[in-house]
Amino acid sequence: MEKEKREARFVPVLGISIGDMNGIGLEVIMKTFADTRILRQCTPVIYGSSKIIGQYKKSLKNTKFNYNIIEKAENAQSRKINLVQCVGDDVEVSLGKVTNEGGNVAFASLKVATQDLCTGKVHALVTAPINKKNIQNDEFQFPGHTEYLTEQSGERDSLMLLICDELRIGVITGHIPVGRIAQSITPTKIKNKVNILNQSLKNDFGIERPKIAVLGLNPHAGDNGLLGQEEEEIIKPAIQELKENGTLVFGPYSADGFFGSFEFKKFDAVLAMYHDQGLIPFKTIAFEKGVNFTAGLPVIRTSPDHGTAYDIAGKDIASPESFREAVYKACDIAQQKNRK
Repeated sequence: MEKEKREARFVPVLGISIGDMNGIGLEVIMKTFADTRILRQCTPVIYGSSKIIGQYKKSLKNTKFNYNIIEKAENAQSRKINLVQCVGDDVEVSLGKVTNEGGNVAFASLKVATQDLCTGKVHALVTAPINKKNIQNDEFQFPGHTEYLTEQSGERDSLMLLICDELRIGVITGHIPVGRIAQSITPTKIKNKVNILNQSLKNDFGIERPKIAVLGLNPHAGDNGLLGQEEEEIIKPAIQELKENGTLVFGPYSADGFFGSFEFKKFDAVLAMYHDQGLIPFKTIAFEKGVNFTAGLPVIRTSPDHGTAYDIAGKDIASPESFREAVYKACDIAQQKNRK
């Protein structure tokens, strides 16, 4: 009976896009799956090429990394690392360098992995870091993974949500210039992002009655209009309307005091007005263990909360902790959805 239970346990198939091959993506991927105990929790399918892995592997001294080459994700074998060859062999890894070839490989990996994700061939996708500039092409004209996956999955909106054990924080505005932040914040956008977050906390994290905090835009949350009108004219009315519809949402809070006094611990999640307002405190708390989750999509996507880190690529010193956490979070969310 115990054996039958183990065999019946849901083990999600995870797609893994390799990101920029000249950064630390492959290093953290290899270090994560070198500990084969993780294969009890998921079946990884890496999208890349054996040549790239072979070239990168030379920079890792004590990392054992064996894999099974398959033609398509449907052929993935459990308890093994699987590789779908979606990149040609005419590539050269140039560790620590920004190259056009690095961008082309990153997109090729992401494109096939996303197709398999959106057609249900993998249960979730974990994306290694890309260079947002060299990946740009006729098919990828987006600020980052979040926007690309939102478009590919057929959704109009999504939410970048950073998660760790201590904090979940999303952002109203994402990868846009600071000069455009204030004009981009509207009552409709705030309500949409809160609703996405509220549903994600219920569906993806199993929280029945989520409690959400919203930060202000201006210093001291506008100080009753003295330091800006956005809180009085835009943010507070949106929060009030959400409350009237039954959402447990509170604020706007002054960001400095909110984090300085650890007020965030009283909430299931927080919504910041812009990228750095949310990511600076998050990375201060959880730089090596934080995970980026794209909320509001019909598919599951996570990633580590760091970038390509060209400066340490090939030095065998990159920590796999954030990527490993991204794998575990993808598994947890896939398990949560499978229980429904």
